[in-house]
Amino acid sequence: MKKEDAILFSGGANGAEAEFGANAEKLGIEEVNFTFEGHSRVRQRGLRVLTREELKNGDVSLEYVSRLMNRRYTDNPTFRKILQSIWYQINNGQEIFVIGEILPDKTVKGGTGWGAEFSKLCNKPLHVFDQKQNAWFIWKSVDWVKLTQKNEPVISHIHFAGTGTRFLEANGKKAIQELFERSFS
Repeated sequence: MKKEDAILFSGGANGAEAEFGANAEKLGIEEVNFTFEGHSRVRQRGLRVLTREELKNGDVSLEYVSRLMNRRYTDNPTFRKILQSIWYQINNGQEIFVIGEILPDKTVKGGTGWGAEFSKLCNKPLHVFDQKQNAWFIWKSVDWVKLTQKNEPVISHIHFAGTGTRFLEANGKKAIQELFERSFS
């Protein structure tokens, strides 16, 4: 795959999304960062500010998401917009890369978890780098499969999403850098 053809879909927020964007920019890969008015973001490159009408397209029942994720989400307008903007990232990506933590119930921790669950619902290739376990995992139908160093993921679709935790650790940063190196060297 040529890096000139690739597009990263992300959110431009601090942490994992900013790191995905920085790596894309270093390689000249186009990036689209979905956001909304008033949302804090680090990345300005490829900024795509969603209108109220566009945000409605990504709306989802918080009751449904809460049940799906086995946790309670409050109906906070900013949090709702974050979930709506994540919908755009996942909807546009053909494969999804997440930095975070896989919980015992097989969901991913935090708001990022909605992106992972939506990826599963859409049957999109989903890779998660779990910072606590210091390893990549791939979702295979009903469970996570831990990947070895020999079969760590490679970006194989020209439209890919990169998202994850705001609390990026050194191993998460390294995982993103190595993902781009494996994919585009």
